[in-house]
Amino acid sequence: MAESDAIRRYALEAAVEPESIERARARAVELGADPISAAVGAQIAVVTAATAATAALNIVEIGTGAGVSGLWLLHGSPRATLTTIDIEPEHLAAARTAFTEAKIPAARSRFITGRAADVLPRMNEASYDIVLVDADPEGVIEYVEHGLRLVRAGGTVLVPRALRGGAVADPVRRDPITTAFRSLIQETQASPAVLGALSIVGEGLLQLTTVPAEH
Repeated sequence: MAESDAIRRYALEAAVEPESIERARARAVELGADPISAAVGAQIAVVTAATAATAALNIVEIGTGAGVSGLWLLHGSPRATLTTIDIEPEHLAAARTAFTEAKIPAARSRFITGRAADVLPRMNEASYDIVLVDADPEGVIEYVEHGLRLVRAGGTVLVPRALRGGAVADPVRRDPITTAFRSLIQETQASPAVLGALSIVGEGLLQLTTVPAEH
């Protein structure tokens, strides 16, 4: 095993998942959902916790992962309120069950059934602190654009699976989804409007924090 592979595997296996999230993950797998890994979950929890130091968090999650990603986000902040959007009612129902089992107060979560492309345009601009984009990959650029519109100055858009299983790093891969993710990474890294970082742990996590006007 190459040294880089050993490092990635160690980082992936080092994350410790709370019991409530383990139960949510098992339920998600039964439903055929594809939740984020524990390694990426731990990263988004840290981002949430860091943001919570200066804000009473309002979070939007595009794609519920049957509750796994939502629990990681809420794990990072005891004060956060989460709006989760998914086209699959079963996944939202599983998330609701997972939140109840984790003793998340009902007032801290809102569940919206529908296509993100239909729901997001109706949401208030500059009203959220974090937006997680983990829905249908063919819409990633559109969803990130909405996410950057929805977050306040200094807010963060999180995009798990940004490496597409390594396809993004392979110049031979030029299918539309891989190309979209590659363009997203390149354009946001070069943009003066955001500070971007790409983590390679787990399935990858693109982190985009908007730059305040006075920056």
